[in-house]
Amino acid sequence: MCDYLCEKSDFTDIFSYFCMIIAILYMESKTRKKNEGGRGPLTWVKVLWILFGAAVCAVVLMFTLISYGVIGYIPDIEELLNPKNKYATELYSCDGQQIGRFFYGQDNRVAVSYNHISPYMVNALVATEDARFFEHSGVDLKALFRSIIFRGLLRQKSAGGGSTITQQLAKQLYSPTAESMFQRALQKPIEWVIAAKLEKYYTKEEIIAMYLNQFDFLNNAVGIKSAAQVYFNTTPDKLNLEQSAMLVGMCKNPSYYNPNRFSERTEQRRNTVLNQMEKYDYITEAVCDSVKAIPLQLDFNRLDHRSGAAPYFREHLRMMMTAKKPQRSNYADWQKQKYKEDSLAWRDNPLYGWCNKNFKPDGTPYNIYTDGLRIYTTIDSRMQRYAEEAVEEHITNDLQKAFFKEKKGKSYAPFSSELTPEEVDAVMERSKRQSERYIKHRRAKLSQQEIDKLFNTPTSMRVFNGREMVDTTMTPMDSIRWDKFFLRCGFMSIDPYNGHVKAYVGGPNFTQFQYDMVNVGKRQVGSTIKPFLYTLAMEAGMDPCDEVPNVQPTFYLGDGETWSPRNGSDKRVGEMVTLRWALSQSNNWISAYLIRELNPQSLVKLMHSFGIQSDLDAVYSLCLGPAEVSVKEMVDAYTTFVNKGIRVDPMYVTRIEDNKGNVLATFTPQMHEIISQETSYKMLSMLQAVVNEGTGVRLRFRYDFRGQIGGKTGTTQNNSDGWFIGVTPQLVSGAWVGGEDRSIHFDSMAEGQGASMALPIWALYMKKVYADPTLGYSDDTAFDIPVETLSRYSCKTRKATTTKETNSDQIFGDEF
Repeated sequence: MCDYLCEKSDFTDIFSYFCMIIAILYMESKTRKKNEGGRGPLTWVKVLWILFGAAVCAVVLMFTLISYGVIGYIPDIEELLNPKNKYATELYSCDGQQIGRFFYGQDNRVAVSYNHISPYMVNALVATEDARFFEHSGVDLKALFRSIIFRGLLRQKSAGGGSTITQQLAKQLYSPTAESMFQRALQKPIEWVIAAKLEKYYTKEEIIAMYLNQFDFLNNAVGIKSAAQVYFNTTPDKLNLEQSAMLVGMCKNPSYYNPNRFSERTEQRRNTVLNQMEKYDYITEAVCDSVKAIPLQLDFNRLDHRSGAAPYFREHLRMMMTAKKPQRSNYADWQKQKYKEDSLAWRDNPLYGWCNKNFKPDGTPYNIYTDGLRIYTTIDSRMQRYAEEAVEEHITNDLQKAFFKEKKGKSYAPFSSELTPEEVDAVMERSKRQSERYIKHRRAKLSQQEIDKLFNTPTSMRVFNGREMVDTTMTPMDSIRWDKFFLRCGFMSIDPYNGHVKAYVGGPNFTQFQYDMVNVGKRQVGSTIKPFLYTLAMEAGMDPCDEVPNVQPTFYLGDGETWSPRNGSDKRVGEMVTLRWALSQSNNWISAYLIRELNPQSLVKLMHSFGIQSDLDAVYSLCLGPAEVSVKEMVDAYTTFVNKGIRVDPMYVTRIEDNKGNVLATFTPQMHEIISQETSYKMLSMLQAVVNEGTGVRLRFRYDFRGQIGGKTGTTQNNSDGWFIGVTPQLVSGAWVGGEDRSIHFDSMAEGQGASMALPIWALYMKKVYADPTLGYSDDTAFDIPVETLSRYSCKTRKATTTKETNSDQIFGDEF
């Protein structure tokens, strides 16, 4: 009979066991009574029958009430079929690589199907947690009674638990954390009913996948996909035997068997899982022994919402998609321009505010933190890596060292030598009042005198040294000044034909400097504005080979003042020069000549049509680039020259899917015809002259580029900003470099001009792009311009400069 009991486990069988036992007792008592000459069974047997019947009725009644939701919470069919899980949103690059996730707090969970889970993981889980999983219907009564007898009555902790995988899933999905043993005991029968319902609506494979997707493996590894990435830097389908055994071992108690803190006990638990797999014939004894001999090995990668490639891009995308409809009351008085730009984005950009413009079937807006969306971006993971490497190689390894060297021993460092001590103090005081430390002290109602004292008292802190955080002691004021030593930058690369943003770097280090200098930050553009002015001239009927006098103009302003722009070079003063030559040398006098001929209002109008939304003052000096514009706006505007006069808006996302793969939205390029095709040819000819014979010539002799390239350097007053926008037949990319404040810059023109600060980032990036044959970009590709057109605009018959003059590293400044 004991053997029979061990072979059955359904509820009807258990009921039969009890009836059989009572029947045997009844027959024995009746036989004994007969032998003793009595008339009937013992009274206690009748009582036992009554008690048993009452217990059965009570159990049936209890489970009936639970099933109908009278006792406890039972999810309805809709909720059972669609559990309310919080899944992280995944972001993918255009080449199929996951570049990051969006999630709240610890809910770094991503759904993965059964077919994408390693068989080792499934077998280890079943062997350890629920050996009869594929035989029972949600509740294993055999295991339950074994647990009651051996664990409950005999206190044998090694006897195993009674909860099935399905019951554990029911607990994860629908049971709140119990505050006492009594409350937990009440939850158990409710979980049994839910488990039975789950078994009714899901296959065994689906239940295993749901369980592994739901389990919290700690260290921000919620679900098997995150766990595989966090602990082993792999995917669930590639987990090997020992890795699977370790993760399943954690299921017993992830805090107690945390491999980061308790590697020895975690390894022992892993080996227990392996023993279970051998016991149930999932592996052989030889395999079990060999794997147990392998020490615990992790490839730990701590994940948070900042982890992954392109952190500045992902943060910008997050802010864009979750944006709410702009309301003027939510913007400060000085944010009038920001309100205008956001309002236009809400109206014209389908990705801006997408989560608040689109709704789920239940009528609620999409949530990128919990709805498990899949966002397919235009970023290419390889090109993004090359861009980040280019920034590190130039900024961190080269330019930053040069900046430290120039400022070493200077009392005014990191500021310019042109600032007075009073001006430096004013900048520092403003930065102090904007700091989190200051705001915290003000909220604590400290007096200004107390705050000033704290800011000038040395204290232990961690500061960034350019590569990592280090412990040191300094005053908070000194730490603010130290942070200002680090240069900032922005870089973006875009396909000029479809607007796909391929690479996006908003700064040198996202952890330390989160202010995005691609989209958020705006700085004076210097001479990179000049191609717009020359475009206006070409549209007005002028030609790259038209000649104008290279003399200093003087403007008589309305207030009686005069303005005479300066040049950075004395080349060909007083001569007649072509517009092509003037742009290549970034000649300020010719720019001033053109703005006077064409008028500032026309330039402002044209620049706005180029997609530049920044506020622009219609003044003559606009031709030299005092306007503050973002890297994104400038790079986007230059796509017009490559795409035959048609500008394409930057495109960040191609499609969005839900967690089941259903397409929720697709995005297509938005085109704008800005200038004529002929004007774009003229401008490409002149932009190539900048690289071939002008301020960008170092691309040829220092970086050895041989193919067709156009571009424009830019440097603003006192070297505060360095720019380079480069165009090739397949990509338009731009870089900006400068200090946190405009008063922080190189004092030397040799280091501070755009050709030294920004151009190298472009060059290093493009070198890597061209060197990767998998990307499909070639240095041999030519601009789509008729040969005779290029020849006509080369101005060779009127060329008045020599190769010797132009093929030298331009040490002079290109604008002021």
